[in-house]
Amino acid sequence: MLQRGLFIVVEGCDRSGKSTQCANLVSNLTKSGIDAELIKFPDRTTQTGKMIDNYLQQKSELDDHAIHLLFSANRWEAMQAIHDKIVHQRKTLVVDRYAFSGVAFSSAKGLDSNWCRHSDVGLLSPDIVLFLDLPIDEAEKRGGFGEERYEKKELQIRVREEFMKLEDKNWKVNL
Repeated sequence: MLQRGLFIVVEGCDRSGKSTQCANLVSNLTKSGIDAELIKFPDRTTQTGKMIDNYLQQKSELDDHAIHLLFSANRWEAMQAIHDKIVHQRKTLVVDRYAFSGVAFSSAKGLDSNWCRHSDVGLLSPDIVLFLDLPIDEAEKRGGFGEERYEKKELQIRVREEFMKLEDKNWKVNL
């Protein structure tokens, strides 16, 4: 029996298939008898999440530093619940985007990557990061590309480059 649940993060550029693969993974884990749950960031239901949603839908403007900190605050809002689910409920969590996205996107916009990482120091560390590396040209062909603020080809290319700088031993790229 597991001592605690697993903390699985799925990362990638926009329209790389993260949401689809996360849903598939949760479904397969559940069918295998593992108590699993999907969590998505940003969580657009919280107060900070609503501000982020307005920004992403281009209904409001925010300084790049401010929006980065809001994304980080959105993750911090969920930390106690995530900890309790993994440790006390022994639930496996599949997380669609996490702190790596915050660093990659903000760095791609020109913010210092060390500064970007600082607001997430102390967040729970994932057991594994699955990075979906879909060519941007393919992502552009998927429905909805370009609807949100960051879904621009040039930015997505820079975001991918920033993601590659974050890769470490816990990452699995395109299994």
